[in-house]
Amino acid sequence: MVALAAALGAVVAARQVLRLQAGLARRTIGKALGEEAHRADRTYKKKYGDRVDLLVLGDSIAAGLGAETPRQTLGAQLARRLARQTQRAVRLHTAAVVGAESSMLRSQLAGLPAGYRPDVAVIVVGGNDVTHRVRPATSAEHLAEAIEALRAVGCEVVVGTCPDLSALASVPQPLRALAGRVSRQLAEEQRAVATELGARAVALAQVVGPFFVAQPDEMFAIDRFHPSGAGYRRTAKALLPSVLAALGHAETVPAGHFAPVAAGS
Repeated sequence: MVALAAALGAVVAARQVLRLQAGLARRTIGKALGEEAHRADRTYKKKYGDRVDLLVLGDSIAAGLGAETPRQTLGAQLARRLARQTQRAVRLHTAAVVGAESSMLRSQLAGLPAGYRPDVAVIVVGGNDVTHRVRPATSAEHLAEAIEALRAVGCEVVVGTCPDLSALASVPQPLRALAGRVSRQLAEEQRAVATELGARAVALAQVVGPFFVAQPDEMFAIDRFHPSGAGYRRTAKALLPSVLAALGHAETVPAGHFAPVAAGS
């Protein structure tokens, strides 16, 4: 009985540590950067014509928090690359919100301008679900709802799956290990749901995670949680092949990119 009581006490104490660490992380993440990302919405390379409408949904990574200038945000860097590769003008609309969870994708879609019909949407979300202890299955359900709504209006969708939060050296243990495990589980749920519903998925932990681990001073912003301009450049470059494929401008994609199940991949 004494051993059992000691074991139970250890479990309670561990959970309390995790709760305290998670609360601290939620209060400090991004605070050095404020809570508003740069706005980069405009039409890139207008001279090309034959415009593509690019929509970016999700959380602070999708919004570009941590970029020092508007052109360094994820949306801007992706739009410029997309325009160069397709030789088409790209009109960027960023509906992503700093601090958003997957459940907030619905309100981001509801807030779009009347009559707006994007050609392709990029969704990056999940980190806040992990830190707020939302069940991965629940997060995936919210993502599925957003994908279905976009697909219903003829929009192609690319999901950048949840980054591996174990790469965040600024998060103390044991929270970092737990967050890493849950974020990997969520990423797998997101990949499965996206490809089953006709969207494409990019495993960000696989295609860009190693760069953040190897070059943290360059890839992370000053808060050590969000990407820097260089980190967003790398992330945009990683997402681009699937965006091109979704629009019919590429037939093959690299490792870490997943086509819709219906496409036979």
